[in-house]
Amino acid sequence: MSTTTTASSVTPSPEVHFWAVPDLTGLDFDPLLARLLHEEPVARVRLPHGEGHAWLVTRYEDVKFVSVDPRFSRQAVWGRSVTRLAPHFIPMDGAVGFADPPDHTRMRRVVAKAFGARALSALRARAQEAMDGLLDTLAEHGPPADLMEGVNRPFPLIMVSELMGVPPEDRPLMAHWSDTIISAAAGREASERAKEEMAAYFRTLIGAPCAPGSETLAAVLAEAVEEEVLSEHEAVGLAVLIQIGGAHAVRNNSANMVYALLTHPDQLARLRAEPALLPGAVDELLRYIPHRNAVGLSRIALEDVEVGGVVIPEGDPVYVSYLTANRDPSVFADPDTLDLGRPYNPHVAFGHGPHYCPGSALARMESEILVQSLWDRFPGLRLAVPTAEIRWQRGALIRGPETLPVSW
Repeated sequence: MSTTTTASSVTPSPEVHFWAVPDLTGLDFDPLLARLLHEEPVARVRLPHGEGHAWLVTRYEDVKFVSVDPRFSRQAVWGRSVTRLAPHFIPMDGAVGFADPPDHTRMRRVVAKAFGARALSALRARAQEAMDGLLDTLAEHGPPADLMEGVNRPFPLIMVSELMGVPPEDRPLMAHWSDTIISAAAGREASERAKEEMAAYFRTLIGAPCAPGSETLAAVLAEAVEEEVLSEHEAVGLAVLIQIGGAHAVRNNSANMVYALLTHPDQLARLRAEPALLPGAVDELLRYIPHRNAVGLSRIALEDVEVGGVVIPEGDPVYVSYLTANRDPSVFADPDTLDLGRPYNPHVAFGHGPHYCPGSALARMESEILVQSLWDRFPGLRLAVPTAEIRWQRGALIRGPETLPVSW
């Protein structure tokens, strides 16, 4: 007996959206992301580099589901030319970004020691000291000044370098390597070369003798290698990823926070009137700001999995968008409005599940210190040029201004 499948009984394949990922300015939300969130929350997309298409998941609950379900693997991505924004992969082969549990859990447990409460408590005093020094220099220079050059670029670089154990004289090198690796515009060859050079640096740093009792991340990683908890390759991959994220992501996101406050004077006035709002205000800024272009690393479906009513076939790459999850109206009331007093804010700006950002507590601390110190020192802080004249980075994976001219 034979059966006939009619055209009307076949479920058509969903459209593949070519996602060119425009260089957006300021706090503009990607129009394709916004449309897919509301019209096609599980969609197929093709990005500028790599091959084929990938699924893009945009709703809050679906994003959380994919982020924790073991049927979606990061490790399976390695070696595949998955469609992506950058011409290269940011993490090294075998790094924590490409790991699945239990290997991922083992690596994260080592890093957690460097980001523990005692380590962060010691870093807070140093962070405030570093910020005060930068603001002293800014005040001596006088207005107008570029906050990117004077504060937002050096501050997180100082902090993550101190956490890591990178000496001050090597920080410019770290900044150069990070900028090259994280850029989609630098080109694959330059980015891969910078990654190799940065890895060689950390291989030497981790292998060097540490001072007794040192709690730098390099010392923690060296101990883990010596005890065979981590391989040298894994330790170096962790160091590269944390150094890049700690300097580059916080630099841009903190600058975006300052810009958001300067362009939302009602919210800034509220924060100035109610200083106790600061921790919640930082979380709301994290939720509201579209801190990156496109998406991060994909996952591979290890079997057919239904997500949001759509079956994602085994072997297909899947991306989640934390940006759209943070704008999901089923979770956040009036999600496109910046509300520093938002009472309920379970944002996923630092990710979700096993790959939740290990440096989230440090990033929050730095952002709080930067915002509070900046306006305590310069209560009349304002943009020195019209918003249309501010230049924004082009071809970047993490969004941010090239310069942030201010006066006071």
